[in-house]
Amino acid sequence: MGQQVLKLGGKVIEIQSLESSPSQLFSISTNASLPAVLKLSKAYLVWEKEIPAGFAHYLLLNSMRDHISCLPKGVDYTVLADDYAYLGEGDVIRLSKDKKSIRTLYRASSANNSILVTEQCNHYCLMCSQPPKNVDDSWILEEIRNLIHLIPKTAREIGFTGGEPTLFGERFLDILRLTKSYLPFTAIHILSNGRRFKDAAFTRSYAGIDHPDMMVGIPIYSDDPAIHDYIVQASGAFDETIQGVLNLKRFNQKVEIRVVLHQQSIKRLKPLCEFLARNLLFVDHVALMGLEMMGFTRANLDKLWIDPYEYRDILSEAVGILASYGMNVSVYNHQLCLVKQDVQPYYRKSIS
Repeated sequence: MGQQVLKLGGKVIEIQSLESSPSQLFSISTNASLPAVLKLSKAYLVWEKEIPAGFAHYLLLNSMRDHISCLPKGVDYTVLADDYAYLGEGDVIRLSKDKKSIRTLYRASSANNSILVTEQCNHYCLMCSQPPKNVDDSWILEEIRNLIHLIPKTAREIGFTGGEPTLFGERFLDILRLTKSYLPFTAIHILSNGRRFKDAAFTRSYAGIDHPDMMVGIPIYSDDPAIHDYIVQASGAFDETIQGVLNLKRFNQKVEIRVVLHQQSIKRLKPLCEFLARNLLFVDHVALMGLEMMGFTRANLDKLWIDPYEYRDILSEAVGILASYGMNVSVYNHQLCLVKQDVQPYYRKSIS
């Protein structure tokens, strides 16, 4: 039986707030005994009728709506649908009073938290799961700054994704510096098309952050530049991406190569793996990933879909090539029954 998909955002049932700002970020607490000074910045998740005073905001699930009468006098509160029963200690949410909405930005119980930096991108990938938008969403950077302060120091890893995060240049690097400062023991994984790193000065600045555990995940879809550029719908992207990878490794930065497997990329998968082994042997990880049915994939399904059963032999040979060169390789987003036995040691449980 599959896991239930969590509802991360939507309308709230009711919100009562005297706060003038249209939206606020809160770290959630379920600890009624929290020191008074810490309560001032947190939202308390109500789970019983004895409700402590002093919190900045109160959250009630609809099933506990009758507890509103037990709230301290004159406090701000929000009633949420029971879909948000998963919320707990250390989670971070955005409440928007003007839109009467909620968005879960960080879940303390999850090992995989990704922070959207921008919806802008200089690629238009055929299978993009987050279709790009030509909008000015630089306001997100300020929200991320506030979010970083609220994420628990115990967070194991966070990811930054887009769009293309590096389009913000030094402003994005400032976010990474802030993250290192406030979350020094938290690993950082960045999803990027890698093209901005063709600029040696930018790469030097990135390397200067000197984070002990930071990696950039960069897609390469073919050893043939024309095929790669077609998949990402950007002329000249292959050359700039390869230069970006080389610059990152020149500055001793961690790099992961990501390959999404579909009809357009599978035909050159073995030559691509040979290319990686001969030319980019020094990258830190290669991820071979099954196609996700979201975003542009649905619109381009006729160009992309190939049954994993049909390419299981190619996948086995590709993994074999990378492994024989000693490269660190993993296979994601595949049903275990659709990969051959020799692939299973490299298989990662990753389908919810």
